[in-house]
Amino acid sequence: MGFLDKLFGKTTKEEQIMTEKLNIGIILGSTRQGRLSPQVGEWVKSIADKRGDANYEIVDIADFKLPFLGEADAPGIATWNEKLASLDGFVFIVQEYNHSITGALKNALDLAREAWNNKAAGIVSYGSTGGARAAEHLRGILGELMIADVRTHPTLSLFTDFENGATFKPQDLHLDNMNLMLDQVISWSTALKTIR
Repeated sequence: MGFLDKLFGKTTKEEQIMTEKLNIGIILGSTRQGRLSPQVGEWVKSIADKRGDANYEIVDIADFKLPFLGEADAPGIATWNEKLASLDGFVFIVQEYNHSITGALKNALDLAREAWNNKAAGIVSYGSTGGARAAEHLRGILGELMIADVRTHPTLSLFTDFENGATFKPQDLHLDNMNLMLDQVISWSTALKTIR
């Protein structure tokens, strides 16, 4: 940018992106009755909101009433794609089911394409082994959807972070990993926004 552009307040696309707050969706990856993902999602959002570096919101796939891929088109698909298109990045709340992600999350991923592209994502997983196997399966899917997944990955144990397997009580040690993961999501989301 030249001296006169700065003098008269003209900004480049990159400068505008750097000053605008990003919109980050916290995707709840389960739709079953009695699920724990809303508790984990609210915890992630409470940490994220204190940072003030982006607009964070919970995006619950259960609210969209999505049909299975290949079934008749439903209004929820268009609404789902519009919601995803409005976001600059994601934090996936992932629970491990049979060593993988839930069918509901896989279906929600498959019902959109371009709305996912060139965005960044972090993963927060939970399960008997911290949901690590589900997170690894999700990483392969994210790569195909052109979502850049960040390295830092908070893993929560059903044995030490949930009381009686029902009430989420995270250990304090997860806070540093959460903030590091969010740092990476913000920096990568900012960079990827320049090519969309």
